Amino acid sequence: MPTKTNKMLLGTLVVALIAGTLWWATRPTPVKSASAAPVPVRVVQVVSQDVPRYVTGIGAVLSLHSVMIRPQIDGILTQLLVKEGQTVKAGELLATLDDRSIKASLNQANAQLAQNQAQLKVANIDLKRYQLLSVDNGVSRQTLDQQQALVNELKATAQGFQAAIAAAQVQLSYTQIHSPVTGRVGIRSVDPGNFLRVSDTQGLFSVTQLDPIAVEFSLPQQWLPTLHTLLDAPQPALVKAFLGNAGPGGTPLGQGRLSLIDNQVSATTGTIKVKAQFDNPSHTLWPGQLVNIEIQTGLEKNALVVPPQVVQRGLDNYFVYRTVGDKVETVPVQVVYQDTARSVISGVKVGDTLVSDGQSRLKPGSHITVLSEPALTEPPRNPPVQP
Repeated sequence: MPTKTNKMLLGTLVVALIAGTLWWATRPTPVKSASAAPVPVRVVQVVSQDVPRYVTGIGAVLSLHSVMIRPQIDGILTQLLVKEGQTVKAGELLATLDDRSIKASLNQANAQLAQNQAQLKVANIDLKRYQLLSVDNGVSRQTLDQQQALVNELKATAQGFQAAIAAAQVQLSYTQIHSPVTGRVGIRSVDPGNFLRVSDTQGLFSVTQLDPIAVEFSLPQQWLPTLHTLLDAPQPALVKAFLGNAGPGGTPLGQGRLSLIDNQVSATTGTIKVKAQFDNPSHTLWPGQLVNIEIQTGLEKNALVVPPQVVQRGLDNYFVYRTVGDKVETVPVQVVYQDTARSVISGVKVGDTLVSDGQSRLKPGSHITVLSEPALTEPPRNPPVQP
């Protein structure tokens, strides 16, 4: 049986349990502050700037003239007068072929023509004599006609010899190979002493024009009206080529102008090919090289500019958080133009203070505390994003 002491302990525990339950049920509940802890944010001010608008793409550098030097007659290559990598001018002598047999044929044709001219001279003298004699019937009509036919035959033979001489002279000119363009000599594939044939698919070397040079690139077909406007302007639009990213983050390779829009849109890709021509005196652009290009398509004057991270995307519109004292409010905006460096918007005013970091914890009316932030530096401009 429980002792008196055990009963007292049990009673004490019951009383303690009841007291603890009553305390838990009646304890004071902490009251939430009417205003939650302020959200730390960073802010920027809306500024007004003239903002150039760009379109960018990837292009390939092309030579305006690239010629594979091939022989036009069969023959032995006797001389190579230029070196690989040398710059040559249009009309400069590049190589020579053995011309001895062609010179012999030309000399033979000249000799035959000279012989023919001598025979024709005698025939003409006889023809004149026969014509005088025929007045008094001193020579028969048949003899006169035969002499006239001989003269005509010798004239025709002379024309044949003159044609043979012209053909031999053309063949002789082919033994000297001249550069058709001004450009750079490529790697040669034959050496002097080789017998060259016209039917050979492999030429001697190529000559490629490097200055001026072209860049060909493709843009979405939506840009076609803008491209026509830029090309038809008094001064066609400037096109810049970069190694790496287009804009301040890339290495500039040259500046040219829009020169050509292709005559059809690609049905498979929905893009249009465009070509720009560049002066390339320092040869920074090289045929076959891939480059990033940038075209200025317009200029937004007195545009309202903010960093891209300021603009938030809602369900059906864009908006920003604008500070009002120590609180924020949402303001719907329209994005006029945007790239990775900045956004041009409407719906706010110059000098408005907008939240640039910390938006994920905000809602209209939220209290904020502004954190200090060093001045933003403009990042490299990459391909623009059109809203």
